[in-house]
Amino acid sequence: MPVQFIGMIQPHEVSETIARKGPAVDSAYVRVFAQAHEHAGFDRILVPASSSSPDTLLTVAYAASVTEKIGFLLAHRPGFVAPTLAARQLATLDHYTGGRLAVHYISGGSDEDQQRDGDFLDHDQRYARTDEYLELLRRVWIADKPFDHEGTHYRAKGVWSEVKPLQKPYVPIFFGGASAPALHVAGKHADVYALWGESLAQAGDLVRRVRAEATLHGREVQFSISFRPILGKTEDEAWARADQILEDTRRLRVQQGYSRGVGPQQSEGAQRLLADAAKGDRVDERLWTAIARELGGRSNSTSLVGTPEQVADALLKYYDLGITTFLIRGFDPLVDAIDYGRELLPLVRARVAERDQHTAAHLALKVA
Repeated sequence: MPVQFIGMIQPHEVSETIARKGPAVDSAYVRVFAQAHEHAGFDRILVPASSSSPDTLLTVAYAASVTEKIGFLLAHRPGFVAPTLAARQLATLDHYTGGRLAVHYISGGSDEDQQRDGDFLDHDQRYARTDEYLELLRRVWIADKPFDHEGTHYRAKGVWSEVKPLQKPYVPIFFGGASAPALHVAGKHADVYALWGESLAQAGDLVRRVRAEATLHGREVQFSISFRPILGKTEDEAWARADQILEDTRRLRVQQGYSRGVGPQQSEGAQRLLADAAKGDRVDERLWTAIARELGGRSNSTSLVGTPEQVADALLKYYDLGITTFLIRGFDPLVDAIDYGRELLPLVRARVAERDQHTAAHLALKVA
């Protein structure tokens, strides 16, 4: 199966090693960043969300207006907009982007961040709300006549939308979360289940568990995993660059007043990254966990380190687990996106194509 690559853009230049300068919204940077991903050969771009970040829907709308074919993955938090309204907003955006939209639904792994927007449900309640939210959202998209809804979190009467998604049957649903309630929702609703960059053993276990949940509902799920590749012309150069990134991250966090290891500890995903980090800074030869430990497991903070060929080989091991989408972003976001497009993306795609051809030939011989 062909692989897909997803990048990530933010409305201003910032990373663990780069302090933000200027306004919260830098439209010129968004334009250049989005176009760089398109030129580099990415399939989609994630626009992440938080309780303090600029609006993701509007950022996607702008980025789509300055690109031609690249897709978008809009991070969306259920619970702050009625699902009936969100269904119309997302379906409309799907038309204006020419069917280039997918949505990643984030129930929230931090009470503190959710409460900034007035959401005081606990972790499990948030996932229960997401379950009902996605049920209602999809029904709005596919319903051929008005309907009523009476649920735990939402009540609506005579629900109907004139606008349906351009993509059929609906806008693709990405979903993440490693807790038991999250896996239940994933099995029912996710088209693509998104993992953070875990070790091969942990990722393989999570893939099997999500597949088992999906089977209970007669469904199949695809998988995505997130890494921060660190490339070098030689392996030594790549590891030296990793060491510099760690040094720069620590220095910037001190300047910004952060404590080491502070992160969304409620998140099961964060705990899983820290479990890998407890095995050492280097796991599975190329998986580098030092930044994840420094940030307390926050976000997708693990890296694959090496030459483009070595990192491509590492990604193929995840492909063999059944993971066909790779969300990759760098610590120097714009420059790294361009670098990935030069060698890493073509290498992985070529090696996956070779592997798939070999598998097809092997199956043909068995049938013969």
